Amino acid sequence: MIKNLKARFIFNPNSGHNARNPYLLEKAREFIAEHQLNANVVLTERPRHATELAQRAIEERCELVIAIGGDGTMNEVASALVGSSTALGLIPCGSGNGLGRHLGIPGPGKGAFRNLLKGELRAIDTGVANGLPFFNAMGLGFDAEISHRFNLLTHRGLEAYARTAIGAFFRFRSQICTIQSGDDSFKTSAFIVSIANSDQYGNDCFIAPGAQVDDGRLDVTIVKKVNIFNALPLAVRLFTKSIDGSRSVRRLSGPAFVIERAEPGLIHTDGETHRTDATITISVKPASLQIMVPAKTSQKT
Repeated sequence: MIKNLKARFIFNPNSGHNARNPYLLEKAREFIAEHQLNANVVLTERPRHATELAQRAIEERCELVIAIGGDGTMNEVASALVGSSTALGLIPCGSGNGLGRHLGIPGPGKGAFRNLLKGELRAIDTGVANGLPFFNAMGLGFDAEISHRFNLLTHRGLEAYARTAIGAFFRFRSQICTIQSGDDSFKTSAFIVSIANSDQYGNDCFIAPGAQVDDGRLDVTIVKKVNIFNALPLAVRLFTKSIDGSRSVRRLSGPAFVIERAEPGLIHTDGETHRTDATITISVKPASLQIMVPAKTSQKT
């Protein structure tokens, strides 16, 4: 597929996997040379730089822009491509890789580059929270707090995420939120409010089992309370796609939501944190991003 397109690779040297394995930069350059592609590689130098580089790629008539990094890099690149004819390619090599896992996009060494040769384009939805795009999941409450702490770490991964979560668990308190969906509105205590486009955070941690990235809807999971008695069972449910079975959880789905909390605070979009208003307006843009995914008949090698 990529052989017929003008492409641009955007490499984030500070993404968790890339920082530990800078060989991926050389791998990308070798891949371009080996297959004689109309493509080149550019490196990010600062936060949000990937968005600028992706916008420049569109201006230079690139038809495919490939993000080499984690969910944060994916978000920055994809944000520039929404609504354009330029498609997103993904070499998922971050700590969670939620969107990549949901779409079955393999990681480096498992067929990520080959997918660019044999893959096919798929249109997926974009979520927007107070003007901030997200493609995998956004949220507030405990997961936003954990994302904030996790992003400050030098060494990441599932083990580091678990340590960070445990360290913050006993200090975090649920907040009261009012959630409006269409004509319905309700108030709830919320430890976590997750709004998902895909079915998982990453690392096969399924916050919204059954969610689909192309159904024109977003899936909300409200974890009302977490304590020392239900924390472990909830964690097990997250990794066994059974979070719906907990009495501490409420699920709903729809194209738009408004969340009211007592005061401004943190939210995260695809793991990147932002401080925003007490009122969070969330909506979906159906089929607004083209992304390269494994073809149904392709081999994931």
